[in-house]
Amino acid sequence: MKNKRKYLILEILGIILGIIWISPFYLMIVNSFKVPREIFANVLTFPNSLNMDNYVTAFEDLNFIRSFFNSILITVLSVGVIVLFSSMAGYALARNKSRLSGFILLVFVAAMLIPFQSVMIPLTATFGQAGMLNRIGLIIMYLGFGGSLAIFLYHGAMTNISISLDEAAIMDGASKYQIYFRIIFPLLSPISVTVAILNVIWIWNDYLLPSLVLSRANETIPIRMFYFFGQYTRQWHLALAGLTIAIIPVIIFYFSAQKMIVEGVTEGAVK
Repeated sequence: MKNKRKYLILEILGIILGIIWISPFYLMIVNSFKVPREIFANVLTFPNSLNMDNYVTAFEDLNFIRSFFNSILITVLSVGVIVLFSSMAGYALARNKSRLSGFILLVFVAAMLIPFQSVMIPLTATFGQAGMLNRIGLIIMYLGFGGSLAIFLYHGAMTNISISLDEAAIMDGASKYQIYFRIIFPLLSPISVTVAILNVIWIWNDYLLPSLVLSRANETIPIRMFYFFGQYTRQWHLALAGLTIAIIPVIIFYFSAQKMIVEGVTEGAVK
């Protein structure tokens, strides 16, 4: 009887947490079909009619094709660079058992505590002097900020891969690069998906760093979203429609890789 009560309480708490979690999505989607008058009247009610004009206008104002391409390009390249270099660094640190490798890993872990805002001005000034306030410079910045957590996760995953695989490959005449790319990296697929989805969500939705680096021709979707909010007006109906359009690729990617994400987080947490 006591166990049933515990399970009932847990189910009720789970339902409450689920409602809390999904409520922002409900508010965003429902109000994206409303005219401003309906939003200001009541944000919780359903719209009187499905007003698709908001989506058409938001699509045009976002210059969606160009901004979507810029977002895809920067996100894919940044995530690819983070996965590649972080996995190689995690592999090297895990296989080299020394005080120096332990200290380097500690430095990477400590770097996760440094907020971007504290280095924002000197970072952009340095990249500006080097003439790298562009998409390439932005990708390098994302590698710097996203690499620490990724290396930590890869290092944790590497502890579950036996070094005997390396030794057997060396006896067969494989080089270090062949061992890594043909044996080790495929085994890191779950953690690679985890690293990818965490960084996709962050980079896709990032506003501050791209706004400091990119020119108007290379603006991403979050930067274009800013134009819905003027000094005296807030076009909530268009902004919510734009947000709904913008999150669709991330949701599709997340659900398509959900199983591997859970496996990767569990694997990377084991030390």
